[in-house]
Amino acid sequence: MAGGLPGSVLFACTMNSIRSPMAEGYLKYLHGQHVYVDSVGVRSGEVDGFAVAVMAELAIDISEHNAKSFDELEDSSFDVVVTLSPDAHHQALELTRSLAVEVEYWQTIDPSGISGNRDVQLDAYRATRDHLIQRIRHRFPPQAKP
Repeated sequence: MAGGLPGSVLFACTMNSIRSPMAEGYLKYLHGQHVYVDSVGVRSGEVDGFAVAVMAELAIDISEHNAKSFDELEDSSFDVVVTLSPDAHHQALELTRSLAVEVEYWQTIDPSGISGNRDVQLDAYRATRDHLIQRIRHRFPPQAKP
């Protein structure tokens, strides 16, 4: 892995509508020129509007994200698979059983289960976004500019 970064990373969660698109968007923002990044879900949903909104606060546009499931992956040969939900972790382990790939589980809260007004919900999505950013920056640190 040149420069300590893997060549490809797959993020996986339950619906590929909130957590994994946020993680994909941020890692692309951080290392998109050097790392191939994709995301999937156990099932595919539609990208969540609150997820789009909190990523837009960082000038990262995920509004065109095309949600897909593991079954719709065109290529399953990733260097690292990061799972963000228990069901996605189980599916990733099944998928990669015979492949040389690192599978990591990052327990990440699904903010869509938080009830309350719009501000309360947005705060929950921001907390999930910020948790993912912290994990991504630790695991795939920004490279020092020469």
